[in-house]
Amino acid sequence: MRTYDPTDVSLRRNPYGLLAELRETEPVHWCPPLDAWLLTRYDDVKQAMTAPQLSSDRLRPFYESLKDERRDILSGVMRYLNEWLVFKAPPDHTRLRRMMNPVISPRLVQSMRPSVRAIVDDLLAGVSRDQPFDFVHDVAALLPAYVIMDMLGLARADFDKIKGWSDGLRLFIGTARGVPDKYQRARDGADHLAAYLREQIEQRRRAPTDDVITRMMQAEDEQGKLGEDELIAMCLLILFGGHETTTSLLGSSVAALLAHPSQWTLLRDTPELMPSAVEEFLRYDGPSHSIARVVTESMTWGGQHMKAGDRVFAMVGAANRDPRAFDRPDALDITRSPNRHLTFGQGIHFCLGAPLARLEAQVCIQAMVSGFDRWALDGSEDQAIDWLDAMVMRGPTRLQMRLENTSQT
Repeated sequence: MRTYDPTDVSLRRNPYGLLAELRETEPVHWCPPLDAWLLTRYDDVKQAMTAPQLSSDRLRPFYESLKDERRDILSGVMRYLNEWLVFKAPPDHTRLRRMMNPVISPRLVQSMRPSVRAIVDDLLAGVSRDQPFDFVHDVAALLPAYVIMDMLGLARADFDKIKGWSDGLRLFIGTARGVPDKYQRARDGADHLAAYLREQIEQRRRAPTDDVITRMMQAEDEQGKLGEDELIAMCLLILFGGHETTTSLLGSSVAALLAHPSQWTLLRDTPELMPSAVEEFLRYDGPSHSIARVVTESMTWGGQHMKAGDRVFAMVGAANRDPRAFDRPDALDITRSPNRHLTFGQGIHFCLGAPLARLEAQVCIQAMVSGFDRWALDGSEDQAIDWLDAMVMRGPTRLQMRLENTSQT
């Protein structure tokens, strides 16, 4: 039985064959390259998302275990990541989530549909017809970035520098395996982002505006308002989570439709299927490849002994293709119902940005399907698509394709 080696480029392109083998033969698998357990069955992954013996505070134990120069390098990163909702447990998580829910509400998200459509139209208007372009670079990375920056009240002109800093942070958070200087790059990214956001917060103290940063500054409960580090951390989480994961969702959705032309045709001819289609894109090859947890007390899981301190990767992508939970799990079926995928998580850590990610995907894919009669990869799949080097995230970093509107040619 092979183990899961995230440095294997072929696994970045398609991890699902090996994950299926593990799911059927060793669903609780010790993975030496990761020094961690992998869970691959739907029920196990779902349980891991809420199990009290598995902590979401996965970065602090790693940081505290460091005895070399990495500890000093990462101190500035951990200052803010320790405040992220995704790494918090109750009661701290409860307080932060309660304060954030009214700030990024479903009503706010739905009110953004016209502005999301305007951004999509502008981006697609800049795409060369019947000429190769990189969908990730030219559309998928820019749409969620502009949406989030508009929400936060940040200038779109700042995107390039924010993206560079965010990329550095992603190497650490995403558990990249093939980047030797990822800790220093993560520290540099966190330092620059924090300084930038600190200045934005100070500007709003002098002159409040109608944006999410100002609303977070005004949010208050019985314990008071968010501290400055908490504010910076929440801004970082919104920037990173709202941008990186939606970029991956858009890229993977387009890649899936390119590989399944009959589903593309069905979606074109039946646009009311768009919400269902987006749920299937989230299941079939979603942006959440795994969630990472730390064992808090020794226990037995699936016949395997897990020690306190062991890391666990609950493989969301494998769970979303478990035949115990889904009929024809390796097929893309935009009519699939029910579709109880685990991409946005479960319980208290269910993704705060799920409604916005769904909206952006629906609007963008609909505009592309209705606006262009022909889609094609520019070359073979291996030539046209590169994939993230990450364990907890999945998506294309490059997708070379062509679009053509034959009705206008």
